[in-house]
Amino acid sequence: MRSRRIDLKKTLFLLPNMITLASIFCGFDSMRLSARASGPDDFYRASILLVFAMLFDTLDGRVARLTKTQSAFGLQIDSIADVVSFGAAPALMVYQWSLRQAGTVGLFCSFLFLGAGAVRLARFNVLTMGEGGAPTKPGKYVLGLVIPGAAGILVSLVLANHAIGGDLSGARYVWPLAGLTVFLSCLMVSSIKFRSFKDITFNGRTIAFVLFIVASSTVVSMQTKPAFVLTWLLCCYVALGLIETLIQMSRRRDRNSIPPNLP
Repeated sequence: MRSRRIDLKKTLFLLPNMITLASIFCGFDSMRLSARASGPDDFYRASILLVFAMLFDTLDGRVARLTKTQSAFGLQIDSIADVVSFGAAPALMVYQWSLRQAGTVGLFCSFLFLGAGAVRLARFNVLTMGEGGAPTKPGKYVLGLVIPGAAGILVSLVLANHAIGGDLSGARYVWPLAGLTVFLSCLMVSSIKFRSFKDITFNGRTIAFVLFIVASSTVVSMQTKPAFVLTWLLCCYVALGLIETLIQMSRRRDRNSIPPNLP
C-alpha cells in the first residue's frame, strides 16, 4: 500500500477554523444557560463563556496570520461566529437578565442589538473582501463599533454586577440598560471610525495613552472591584472613537470655512 503524505498546509488551515468553532460553542452554551437561568449565578457563567468566546475570537485571526492560512472561508465563518457569540448570545442574556421586564420594548431593544450586529458584520465583510473573496489587510480604522466590543460592554456589566452583588438587573435600571443597548446598536451601524489597533506606532501619544489606561485601570480596580476594569477599558475604547470623530469633524468644518484665495 502506498503511504499518503500529509499536506501540512491543509492541516494548518483547520487550526484557526477549529478555534472559531470553539468561539461558536461558547456562544451557544452561553445561550443555553441564559435561556434556563434561574439565578444570578447562571448569568455569571453565561457571561464568563462569552469572555472565553472573545479570547478565541482574538486567537483565530492571529493564528491564521501566523500560519498564513487566511481565506475567504475563514472570513465568513468568523462573521458567523461573531453573530452567534457576540450578537445572539449577549442579546438573549441581557433580555433574560433585565430587559424582559420592559415587555415588548425590551424584546425590541435586544433584537435591535442582534440585528445591528449582523448588519455591521455584513458591511465589514463587503468592505474588507478583496478580489476572489479573499480578505484584505485590515486598516488602521474600522467603520462602526466592532461587535465584540459592543457585546463586551454588556458582558462586563453582568460580571461587575455579580462581583459586587448589585441590583443592576432590577426594575429601576431596566430603562438605562435599554438605552445603553440601543446606543451600542446605533454605534455598530454608524459611520464612526474606531481604531483597529492593527498598525500601532510607538510615539509619544501612544505611550501617554497606554500610561493613562494602566494608571486609570489601577485606580478603578482599587476604588471598586477588578471586574469593573473591563467595563472601564471598553468605555475608554468607545470614548476614544467618539472623541476622534468629533475632532475630525471640527477640523473638516474649519477647512470648509476658510474662503478660497481670490486672484
